[in-house]
This record gives sequence, structure tokens and C-alpha cells, in this order.
Amino acid sequence: MGRETVQKKAEREIPATVIIPNLNGMGYLENCLQSLYACESSSFPVIIIDNGSTDESVSFIKKRYPQVQLICFSENRGFCSAVNAGITAARTPYVILLNNDTTVERHFVTRLTEAVSRKPYYFSVSAKMVSMADRDIIDDAGDYYCAFGWAFARGKGKKAAGYSRPCNIFAACGGAAIYRRDILLELGLFDEAHFAYLEDIDVGWRARIRGYRNRFEPKAVVHHAGSGFSGSRYNEFKIRLSSRNSVYLIGKNMPPVQILFNFPFLLCGFLIKYIFFVKKGYGNIYREGLKKGWKMCMSEAGKARKIRFSWKYFPQYMRLEGEMLYNLFVRRLFS
Repeated sequence: MGRETVQKKAEREIPATVIIPNLNGMGYLENCLQSLYACESSSFPVIIIDNGSTDESVSFIKKRYPQVQLICFSENRGFCSAVNAGITAARTPYVILLNNDTTVERHFVTRLTEAVSRKPYYFSVSAKMVSMADRDIIDDAGDYYCAFGWAFARGKGKKAAGYSRPCNIFAACGGAAIYRRDILLELGLFDEAHFAYLEDIDVGWRARIRGYRNRFEPKAVVHHAGSGFSGSRYNEFKIRLSSRNSVYLIGKNMPPVQILFNFPFLLCGFLIKYIFFVKKGYGNIYREGLKKGWKMCMSEAGKARKIRFSWKYFPQYMRLEGEMLYNLFVRRLFS
């Protein structure tokens, strides 16, 4: 009993661990860590997982921030492997995932921790990400997913003042969000088959199927440089992985009857994206990604990772379907 009391006290005092994946982020790390340690409560642990950086990131962290727990990979294992290593190493009830190309405002950690702890069924809470170049513009205010098979950042490019209220979202953006660690472990952590991109939609979707909710907290503010990992908004690496994962995401989380129902919408969505990327000069890359996504779904490993339908969760499936249609016809097409 005494040991349990000590553990509960520790959880109250240090409820969250900040986890930062890093790949050649020397240009961002100092500002990111300075802002974290300037938070009103800076006693929280910080874990940085280095994905085989070839710059001075590791030596910089060791020299300037020896209090940071550093986990080093010899090669780039992707976002999912990195954050999973951090989540596994953490010993707090909550974990905060944070991109290295960010700076946070003073109450960031406290506001996220307070928000996720309000209800036991809150799985994750997404921070208010604003553009570092223009802090009046939203970069991400939580993520939505629609029946076209598209994930999109809520509010992106719009005035930040219009996103000042907490609300439910489809999934939290993994670039700046807090998660309940025990539920992450229950769900099997982030799916490392994604490598990067859409893994936050996937884990949020899996949590939603089980009845948990994802929230947006406007008082937890992050300034985001953007494209710090891949280098630009559109590039072969990002398009290939995103298109592959968009197919895998559907095959994994939708039961066959739901895929059949949504097939006309999905076909339309993928066709629109294909035409878009053809115009950008990436049509072949996008098409190759779709093929790889289909192969992932049909592989033995992909079939093993598929979420098995359970009638127990039927109300959640219906709620999610209604939300995807609403996100398409109201939030996406007519907003």
C-alpha cells in the first residue's frame, strides 16, 4: 500500500513525459528545448529519440541538456519506432509527443495534462499548433478524417483566433499532443508499419473504435516551423508514404462492409488526389504508393494487424461513419 501511495504521489507531481523524435534537427533543437524548460513547471522528464542523425544533434544534447534522456538509433527507423521507444521508456501516466521543429508556450505541458485528465475516456488531446512564420495562422487544430479517405488538419491556414474553444476531433496530431500511456499500451502503440505519416490518425481511429475520445485544447499553444522532417510540403518521400498509408489505414480499420459502403466516396477521393499529383508531376509516385498500400493490406503481416470487427463496438463504428460523412459534406466540401 505504501509503495502504491508513493507511485500515485509521483504521478501527480510528474504526470507527463515529453517525447521528441529527432533526425538531423540541429537547427531546431535548441529553441525547442529552451521553450520546454521555460515552462512554468519544468520538472517533467524529456526523452529524445535520435533516428541516426548525421549532424551534431546528439553531441549538442549531451553537452547542453544532460538531463534529457537520449535514446539513439543507428539508422532512421521512422517516426513510429522512435516514439514507441520513448513511450516504452517513459514511466508517467501521460506522454506528450512533440516535433523537434516547434517551440511551446509557457503553459503548454500543464494545459495538455489538465485537459486529458478531465475525463477517463479522453485518450488524447491535440495542442493548438500555429505557424511559426505567422502566429496568427493555424497550422493544425486537431485532425479530421472524411469518407473520401482524406485526413486533414482542422483550421489549417485560417485565423488562429477562430479556434479558441476545446472540442472533440477525429484524432490528435502527433506533432504536439498528449496521450494516456496505458491506453497506448492497450492498443499496441503506434503501428510501425506506417514508418511515418497517418500513424496518428490510425492510433486515434483505433482508440475511437473502443469508445475513447480525442480532444483539442486551444490553451496549449505550439509554434510549428513545418516540414522539418521531410524538407518540403510535397516531395517523393512524403507522397509515396502518405499514399501507401492512406490505403493501409482503410484496409486496417474499416470492416469489409464499411469499405463496400464507402467505396464510391473512396474511389472519388483517390481519383481527385491522383489528378492533383499528376498536375504536380508526382502522379507515378502517388500511384506506386497506392499499389504498395494494397499489398500491405493483403500481406500476412497486414492481415494480422487488421482490427477485427466486434458487435460490442458497433455503436462506435456507426458514430465514426456518420462523422466521416459529416466531415466530407459539411467540414470539407462546404466550409
